[in-house]
Amino acid sequence: MSLFNVYPLFDITPVKANDVYVYDENGTQYLDLYGGHAVISIGHSHPTYVKKLTNQLSNIGFYSNSIQNPLQQELANKLTTLSNCESYELFLCNSGAEANENAIKLASFHTGKHKIVAFKNSFHGRTSAAVAATDNAKIVAPVNAQQAVEFIEYGDVASLHDVLAKGDVCAVITEIIQGVGGLDEATTEFYKTVTTLCNTYGSLFIADEVQSGFGRTGDFFAFQKHGIEPDIISMAKGMGNGFPVGGILIHPKIKASFGLLGTTFGGNHLACTAALSVLETIEKENLLDNVKEVSSYFINKVQQISEIRNIKGRGLMLGLEFDFPIAELRKDLIFNHHIFTGSSKNPNLLRILPSLTVKKEHVDVFINALIKALELQKV
Repeated sequence: MSLFNVYPLFDITPVKANDVYVYDENGTQYLDLYGGHAVISIGHSHPTYVKKLTNQLSNIGFYSNSIQNPLQQELANKLTTLSNCESYELFLCNSGAEANENAIKLASFHTGKHKIVAFKNSFHGRTSAAVAATDNAKIVAPVNAQQAVEFIEYGDVASLHDVLAKGDVCAVITEIIQGVGGLDEATTEFYKTVTTLCNTYGSLFIADEVQSGFGRTGDFFAFQKHGIEPDIISMAKGMGNGFPVGGILIHPKIKASFGLLGTTFGGNHLACTAALSVLETIEKENLLDNVKEVSSYFINKVQQISEIRNIKGRGLMLGLEFDFPIAELRKDLIFNHHIFTGSSKNPNLLRILPSLTVKKEHVDVFINALIKALELQKV
């Protein structure tokens, strides 16, 4: 049986990984500045992570949500402490797409409305409503297109007001920093206006923190820089350091009832242990401070490279924009310099999403390789 061929693959086969490095079957070492789409938050094979998951697996790895699982409450408590989202309640699932799907569904239940407002260049997942709210027609099947979604320009307050004033919008969903779309972020004034308009017209504000959450920007959540309080916060990716786990934080004005949401695997013992390991490591190793320090160093270094036209994003969620497509540059970095980086919907943008444990010396390795690779682009 062959695999369903939906992924364009680089001819690299990782067999081992440690912190910011990945090793292939030939023993070649790669500096991982992409973390598998921003998933690796505390470094590959972190000893705390490995130990806690191993211990948990030796006891119980899974049972359904029909029984007590104290690890879920422990995770909720720890998450409250580190994120300062004290008034929210937690629902656990398995991925970012599921988190956004549940967020949208919950907003529709709460408001009794059916339309979603999303923004151009958004990416929220590949499930039914989440993919309909994603600005990429190629991945929206006809069955998904039945969802009522209106896309507006990111930051366009006038259009947002006009749409919400019609009274049929259950939710406005946005990444605070767009990931796949190209690292754009709106102004604090815009996010505050979204909050006001949602309150005025009876819609919910969903902050998609799937990629930006769990410390990637230097704040625990990216929205916190703007002093807002979303109604629902979705999270995944770095939450489990590679273990499939996601969730939503839900404002107390949204009331729970039995059967309103549900999941088979979400919040299982291993998933909770993985997320708790991540939170413990972020706290003990002061990784939010490390994000800010290394980010500042990185930005200062790349500002000295004339070919870079723009630096986008925050923390360790960064994009380097050139005036040419970066596809060949990215291949050069992978195959000749053994460095993983990422791409985006913007063909000229190189994405940098390393583990939060990355150090300045790793930045130096990347900068030297980038300068050499850019010299080849001129030839």
